Amino acid sequence: MRAAVVVRPGQPPSLADRDEPFGEVVVDVLAAPITPLDRLCASGTSYFGVPATPYVPGVQGIGTVGGRTVWFPTSAGMAPGDGSMAAKAVAREEDLVFLPDVDPVVMAALGLSAVAAHMALSGLAPGETVVVLGCGAVGQAAIQLARLAGAGRVVAAARSAEARARAVRAGADVVVALEDVAGAAQGADLLIDPLFGAPAAAAAGALRPGGRWVNLGGSAGETSPITSSTLRSRSLRLTGYTNNELTGRQRADAIAVIARHAADGALTVDHEVVPLADVTGAWDRTAHGRVVLAV
Repeated sequence: MRAAVVVRPGQPPSLADRDEPFGEVVVDVLAAPITPLDRLCASGTSYFGVPATPYVPGVQGIGTVGGRTVWFPTSAGMAPGDGSMAAKAVAREEDLVFLPDVDPVVMAALGLSAVAAHMALSGLAPGETVVVLGCGAVGQAAIQLARLAGAGRVVAAARSAEARARAVRAGADVVVALEDVAGAAQGADLLIDPLFGAPAAAAAGALRPGGRWVNLGGSAGETSPITSSTLRSRSLRLTGYTNNELTGRQRADAIAVIARHAADGALTVDHEVVPLADVTGAWDRTAHGRVVLAV
């Protein structure tokens, strides 16, 4: 079968022929996203260690089992074994999430990024103001999901004009450059933060007393110049979030919510669809948006 294969850590995958896999459940793959986690694992510099090569990357995908469409995860790059970027992939039965009639490419583009946004918004009360930093897949999903959850106002802040345009398309009420986020975030209730670093400190300092700050990543910096006095004087609540802490049931429930919104046409993220044969050229384009391999 055709598959994307990482031959050496630090190099992009290339198309190759592999034997068809066998295991608990074999999924006929329809689409697989190239995610930052895939690239990190394949680099050999992640906290999971250097992966055994050659291997097929892809930590999640959309496919069919018995004619039914499913979302499935893999541990490719984090543990021995192959992932979703192939014509067929192996998954555990308990990890499958059966989906409604939804575009498999759109669902692949959303995937676990949308799950993170959904879970980070779980404490949102109707009418509250949400600030979203960055406008990658997580940020785009967070803007739309905040709207669907009844947010009164959604403020988005992003570095590039391209990202700010994505925030506008996603439905944010106010869109500003990152350096202007403090003014735009004044009195907000909830900060959704995939960036950390200086932008998060500026936005968090503008939250209302008792405001909540959910950190999902550190793409702007692994440290943030927030002061203890700011946290204490405003009684801010800072929470770290990772999908890795979810139970299988929690993850499945979140995927089901994402799938329903996607099937209704209420949730999507900008994405580029690329044939599996073009995986090498597409591998590094994830910095400019979500890339989905059409398998």
